[in-house]
Amino acid sequence: MKRFLLAISMVILVSCGGAEEAPAPEPEPADEPEPAPEPEPAPAAVTEGEAPADEGEANPLLDVEAATKQAPDSYVVKFETTKGDILIDVTRSWAPEGADRFYNLVSIGYYDDIAFFRVIDGFMAQFGIHGDPAVARVWKEAQIQDDPVSQSNTEGMLTFATAGPNTRTTQLFMNFGDNSNLNGMGFAPFGKLRSMDVLNKINSEYGEGAPRGRGPHQGRVQSQGNTYLKASFPNLDYITKATIVE
Repeated sequence: MKRFLLAISMVILVSCGGAEEAPAPEPEPADEPEPAPEPEPAPAAVTEGEAPADEGEANPLLDVEAATKQAPDSYVVKFETTKGDILIDVTRSWAPEGADRFYNLVSIGYYDDIAFFRVIDGFMAQFGIHGDPAVARVWKEAQIQDDPVSQSNTEGMLTFATAGPNTRTTQLFMNFGDNSNLNGMGFAPFGKLRSMDVLNKINSEYGEGAPRGRGPHQGRVQSQGNTYLKASFPNLDYITKATIVE
């Protein structure tokens, strides 16, 4: 059953969107973590959104150029989620570009109030599209170079999603099990969860994203943010706050 799940999620792991369809009890896997697809209605644009900063103040969430610090050799991130806390140990040498991007995004508060919008049992939990469309728009094209894959996508590993070579931006996924088949596709883990207890409680009822499944359409998440998610998928779990704790 695990193989079957991985088979459908492999192709879809890169990017997904479309009409809603109820998935089969055991969805055919598409073995790749899905990257952000082109938003609707225009392929390269999203609808207007309000920046979550006070008027007159610089909003760090919108300043991509400033979020380029080098991360420490190792650091620990705490995700406070709607199901409990998740601690992640990051090792920069595993994937330096990915570890640096993650460090900067957590530092500016990017992952606060972010949904686990694509959760497939036995495969992975994906998140990282910002809930404010204005912020999502700024980061959608902020791509980083690939890292060599030095670690395997096994249980508890944290990895950036991708839409192809050198396209990583903000979306991440946590592996539920052994997804080592992703290694050869360029998915480079850079962190590991200390425990699977909370991740295993994250709601997976919506499963695969539209159009292959009944879950959120990535284009609409990009263009409408949490307004769309909270209205149409009220039972999704969220990262309420992300901080660097060590």
